[in-house]
Amino acid sequence: MLGTRSPRDWLASLPDSRICSLRWQTILRYATIAFIVSITLSGIFLFRRPEGFLRDSGSHYFEYFWNRTANHPIDQLISDAHTFHENLLKQRSFDLPTAAARYRERRGRHPPPGFDAWFKYAAEHDAIIVESFFDRIYADIAPFWGLDPQTTAERAASWEYVVRVRNGVANGTGNTEGKVPWLQLWTGLVSEAAPWLPDVDMPINYMDESRLIVPWEDVNSLVEKERGSRSVKPLGEVVTKYSGLAKVDAKGDDVKPYQPKWLGESYWNLTRVACAPDSPSRNVAPIENFEELPVFPDGWDPDYSYKGYVRNFTAAMDPCVQPHIRGLHGTFAEPLTLSTSKELIPLFGGCKLPVNNEILIPGAMYLTDDPFYSGGDTHGPPWRQKIDGVVWRGVASGGRNKKENWSHFQRHRLIEMLNGTTVSMMEENNSRAMTFEMPPMQKYDFPRRREGTIGAWLEEFANAGFVNLLCFPADSNCTYVRPYFSEVESIPMKEQYKYKFMPDVDGNSFSARFRGFLLSTSLPLKATIYAEWHDDRLVPWLHYAPMDNTFQDLYAILDYFTRDRKGDKSARFIAEEGRSWGSKVLRREDMLLYVWRLLLEFARVCDEKRDMLGYIDDLRPA
Repeated sequence: MLGTRSPRDWLASLPDSRICSLRWQTILRYATIAFIVSITLSGIFLFRRPEGFLRDSGSHYFEYFWNRTANHPIDQLISDAHTFHENLLKQRSFDLPTAAARYRERRGRHPPPGFDAWFKYAAEHDAIIVESFFDRIYADIAPFWGLDPQTTAERAASWEYVVRVRNGVANGTGNTEGKVPWLQLWTGLVSEAAPWLPDVDMPINYMDESRLIVPWEDVNSLVEKERGSRSVKPLGEVVTKYSGLAKVDAKGDDVKPYQPKWLGESYWNLTRVACAPDSPSRNVAPIENFEELPVFPDGWDPDYSYKGYVRNFTAAMDPCVQPHIRGLHGTFAEPLTLSTSKELIPLFGGCKLPVNNEILIPGAMYLTDDPFYSGGDTHGPPWRQKIDGVVWRGVASGGRNKKENWSHFQRHRLIEMLNGTTVSMMEENNSRAMTFEMPPMQKYDFPRRREGTIGAWLEEFANAGFVNLLCFPADSNCTYVRPYFSEVESIPMKEQYKYKFMPDVDGNSFSARFRGFLLSTSLPLKATIYAEWHDDRLVPWLHYAPMDNTFQDLYAILDYFTRDRKGDKSARFIAEEGRSWGSKVLRREDMLLYVWRLLLEFARVCDEKRDMLGYIDDLRPA
């Protein structure tokens, strides 16, 4: 017994051999415990699905998800998106030789001169470089390989609005008085790369709408010429310096802006001719009478969807595979402005239809700090503190909405679909609304739909409305839509970010708020027919929730995300993944790198020695 002795006195009275034995027993005891813990953790990490620890998501989505049965199509789409993205990241280039090698493998040419300075900036600014992120550049530039380089250079230089780089300095040329500051914003971005750029001109489309739709046969012929010209030249044949634009500049002000023939006919007729001959839309005539209510396709089950939900977002944007879109989007009902050419000229812009031929750059509004687009410095509270609801504010844009056609506009459809009173009347009377029909039960069968309670749910859940009805003519006092819509108070973007769900649909062209939505703590629900620069680096169902352009899947998507704890965790997971990923690949530095690389390629396609131009320093003997 220890009696009244302290443990220290007791230990001091023991022989040294006994003390040594106790120490070893203690060491062995802790070693055994450590071994057991180690084996237990190893078993967890070896035999569980890997998704649980690949990502440090606050919602712990995969730990929750894989312990339960995946019984909804969206479960599978989220899982597939996650796997796709993990495989994509395995293709990341961390050094210049790897990036150059992957370029040659994917593009069939040497990288352009200046590729080394471009990659150096990327590495210094922690950019994630995956070669496929830049596929859009090569799709846009490809047809110009089939045109005369000098002609392309001259037409680019003589356009009305141009970002012009000479001797490492960028300047914007063109009278922008009274216009939006796009030229200034794009010039500011290019200026950051100008010291490393060759002399090059970037002509700007100053209209909201895209302006070039070249018939499919013509584009295909030009692209075939580009494919035939691909070659990784032997090192001895490669030219490593651009020729410059001295010939173009020598003509000075004598060269007037080249104006192709501008057309003002039916935009659908122009669009469908740019579709492949065997595409569903190619031979479908435009709608003659827009006073008739929009028609939704019966039994619509496109290849781009999976059990009613968008799987291939690129295909879901394409009007060539969905002829009904001509009656469901303002672009095809009546664009705000219509000045389109079937001739290929160099023109850069922030968005386009998949069939348009502009060269994409990041939208100018993505470059502004205007809180209307960015939300300012705040991007919303944590998910658990958010309002459990959907919010949308905006104007009734999308084209020129009039008494004869407004029911065919996408924004009117979204707002009417989120109006609980309207939906309750449809459910009660088994009727349709002016802009939409209820989604078919056989495709979207869920309790709220079966029980006819979507309208009552939306009364509490949705906060959506127009702040300006933008009716035409302006003196109509909007009498033709007043029975269905009324203007509501605007909500600052930072206040909208307090809601969990934020739909984003097209206006006159793309929505300039998408980047802000992605960088928020909310979940964007995205539908569009317009392609943008960032499409190849965003993954639907991982960074945002895609919608079909009919919006027929809207209720089912919202129901999935709100019906139970798993749905809420799925929504939170995508919102957090989108914000995290967007902060890595949608930065100003990433937009600069995209435009920088694009201008290296455009300068090459305008060079008379373009077939020989290339970067080869990584291949030279050390």
